[in-house]
Amino acid sequence: MPALGKALIVLGAIIILVGVGLLVAQRIPYIGRLPGDIYVKRENFTFYFPLTTCVIISIVLSLIFWIFRK
Repeated sequence: MPALGKALIVLGAIIILVGVGLLVAQRIPYIGRLPGDIYVKRENFTFYFPLTTCVIISIVLSLIFWIFRK
């Protein structure tokens, strides 16, 4: 049971960090509007895919996980 408790604490911490990240992300001016983000708008159709933003977030998370693994 101690392993389950630790896992729940880690899961809770991750959820809190994601929530804080979502709140802070609104204040970062260029997240979601970087060059390379795909945005297509037609009469009754809008498609948006933040390609560059996803790549940058992936690189940052990879670096963070790499640091914590060491």
